[in-house]
Amino acid sequence: LLLTLAFGPATVSAQTNLKIGTVDMKRVFESYYRTKEAEAKINEARNAVKKELEDRTAFARKLIEEVRKLEDEIKKPELSNEAKEQKTKIYSEKRGELNNLDREIREFQQSREKQLHEQSTRMRAGIVEDIMKVVADKVKADNYTLVFDKSGPSMNSVNVVLHAHESYDFTDSVVATLNKTKGSAGAATP
Repeated sequence: LLLTLAFGPATVSAQTNLKIGTVDMKRVFESYYRTKEAEAKINEARNAVKKELEDRTAFARKLIEEVRKLEDEIKKPELSNEAKEQKTKIYSEKRGELNNLDREIREFQQSREKQLHEQSTRMRAGIVEDIMKVVADKVKADNYTLVFDKSGPSMNSVNVVLHAHESYDFTDSVVATLNKTKGSAGAATP
């Protein structure tokens, strides 16, 4: 179409029913109530993970302190050989426990980050599906030939749509349609 517009003005003028529209998909996404709800849920889950990670880290710090105390006690020259052996055994157990806890914390963090990413991706996909359905319905109802996302950059980091008259834009209509379902029983949940 771009080549036709640039090199074939006679062909374009022959198509009197050409209708072009633009949508600011970034603004639609940010204005949709489900996006805000999804972000709140993800942030809530992220905060819960952070809290649990802080609790585990606090326990690890306590264990580190115990290990350091045992190290200091083992080094005391007045300690009998029997007491040294006993403390060394406890030290080894605590050190192993600390190593296991460190591994568990790293695994916990990695698995939770992966879960949060997957949850976020699923929520985003559902939101994008809702948005695309509303856009497709608008395209069909108003007989648009082409619709461009005016918020999206090209591979050269330049917006794909450099300029479009405001009359081509139907972003507000899409946002209004999407947000009509807020609070209704039929509204999709993120």
